[in-house]
Amino acid sequence: MSQPAHSPIPSSGCSFSVAAPAAIPPWKRSWLYCAPGEIPTLFYMVVIHLGAVVGLILLPLPTWPVLVAALVLYFLGGLGTTVAYHRALAHRSLVLNPIVQHVLIFFAMFNGSGNPVTWVSNHRYHHAHSDTERDVSSPRHGGFWWAHLRWLWQGEPAQPAKYCPDLNPAAYAWWTHLQVPILALSVFGGFLLWPAFGWKVALVAALWLGPLRLMIALHVQCTVNSLCHYGKITDEHGSGQNVWWMAPFHLWQGENWHANHHQHPTDPRLGTRWWQVDLGWWAIQALGRCSLASKIRTPKPGRAS
Repeated sequence: MSQPAHSPIPSSGCSFSVAAPAAIPPWKRSWLYCAPGEIPTLFYMVVIHLGAVVGLILLPLPTWPVLVAALVLYFLGGLGTTVAYHRALAHRSLVLNPIVQHVLIFFAMFNGSGNPVTWVSNHRYHHAHSDTERDVSSPRHGGFWWAHLRWLWQGEPAQPAKYCPDLNPAAYAWWTHLQVPILALSVFGGFLLWPAFGWKVALVAALWLGPLRLMIALHVQCTVNSLCHYGKITDEHGSGQNVWWMAPFHLWQGENWHANHHQHPTDPRLGTRWWQVDLGWWAIQALGRCSLASKIRTPKPGRAS
């Protein structure tokens, strides 16, 4: 899984301001500061964390079908982010069949990754200014928690007109309009099971399919900005790090091999060694064999450790 978009909920145009002069770096502001339009993002963060904690305390463990359903949604959401958002749209490492691409976008948004235009513009901005003070999610300047979470509601978003003018607005703008309904379904969709299975099953399903899954997905994706950039800067891959022990949390989809990615950003394969499992790359190969992906760039030999 890759890092989430700057805002999982579209901007509302309002802001909560524990005001800070523009000269103060954003990571030195109060945790309560919200960048203009980012109150919905902070609200989303509070809802999924509070819902997950309260649910784990008050509700029983899930049944196996609920657990498997949550895992499947988690996997598909991660696949949507790493294959569609990251490798296909942000870096143009391949071209996806339009139907496959939009299905993957849906699952990425259902997993809390935000809309594709915002995600792509922020990710390209990150690569353009990696490890500098202009890198909005860098732990080198703002520290771990800034890179991990705070930038999502406190950093200034990249401008799509500058960083992703190649994305046809007409083809993706409607996803922005669907963002709130998709997230509402993702957070509260488990309650739809109530008429068939009763309120107790519905509550447990709502927790594991909604806030708990989304909270875990959020923190796992955010490790790409925090843990995977917590290291020595090199000429080959900047501060990007390969964090092997994060592979299970990313369900072996490859985003934890971040030094490899910064060494060759347009490479569709993130795991370059035989032991660096990269299910995102395997999925791309499978789609290519089924003629559902084309123009797949040839992977380069990796040297990042």
